[in-house]
This record gives sequence, C-alpha cells and structure tokens, in this order.
Amino acid sequence: MIMKRLIKIIDALSGANGWLAGIMTVLALILVITEIVWRTGFSKTIYISDEYAGYLMTMLTFCGLAYTLRERGHIRMMMLPHFIKGRARIIFDMVCFVVGFIFCVAFTWFTFVFFWDSYVNGSRSMHVSETYLAVPQFFMPLGAALMTLQFFAEFLKAIARLRNDTEGLRILEESDELGR
Repeated sequence: MIMKRLIKIIDALSGANGWLAGIMTVLALILVITEIVWRTGFSKTIYISDEYAGYLMTMLTFCGLAYTLRERGHIRMMMLPHFIKGRARIIFDMVCFVVGFIFCVAFTWFTFVFFWDSYVNGSRSMHVSETYLAVPQFFMPLGAALMTLQFFAEFLKAIARLRNDTEGLRILEESDELGR
C-alpha cells in the first residue's frame, strides 16, 4: 500500500516535470521566434535570446529526464533483454535500475555541487544580462534528483511485478517493435 502510494507520487512528480519541460520548450520557441521577427522586421536584437534559449534548453532537458524514464523514452540497448523473458527479465531490469539509481545519486551530487558553488559565489553570466547563474543551474540537481527518484520508482514497480501486484500502477512494457 505504501509502496504503491510512493510510486504514484514519484510518477506524478515526473509527469509534472514533463509538463514543465514542455512549457519551457514553448517559451524557448517563443523567444527564438521573437528574436527572428525582431531582427528581420526591425533590424534590432533582443540581446538575451541566445543566452536564455540556452538556459531554457538546459532546464527543460533536466526537467524532462524523469518523465522520459517513466515513459521508457531513453535510448536503450535491447539486444540482451530481447532474449530474456519472465522473472529473469524483471530481475535483469531491477539490476539495471539499481545501476541507474547509483549513477543518478552521483549525478545529483555533482550537479548540486555545481549549483551550490554558483549560489555561494554569486556567479553571474558574462553576457549583457548578467544572469544570476544559480537560477538556471538549480534545475540541474532538481532534474537529476527526480530521475534518481524515478529509478527508485521503477525498481519498486519491478518488485510489484514480481509479486503480481500491479493493480493501480502505471506499468509500461518494452515493445519488440522497431523504434519503440
């Protein structure tokens, strides 16, 4: 019961950050189109469009990591898992989730140190905007931490699959079709 509730909370957080990544994509698109119109129509520039489009790309990438994992959207090497079936496949997936979790714990730590250094030192961009870099960099440890949690949720889903207790959970299976 608690395990299922935790899985649903983590899945919901990943979904919300997927939406946030989508909103950031639209904002980056609007910013770039505005810059194009401004340059073409008025022979002027916004000055910050390249910089902020870059920040938005980094932010949306990190916000989308957990959502992409939840939706099975990350590139996977499926040659070996293609031949493993049943409980052995679930256990293989669990090992992969543990490896991903450990990697993401370290990834979260290093991105947090990067963010914290900018926060403590008050780092600012060298561009005309002099953006306080801790703001866009905050999304790096946030996204990495959410992906760490999503790996944990996927591991818990695998436990539920081993127990044949997946009712009410959103379980996505890998497809054997080309491209997905």
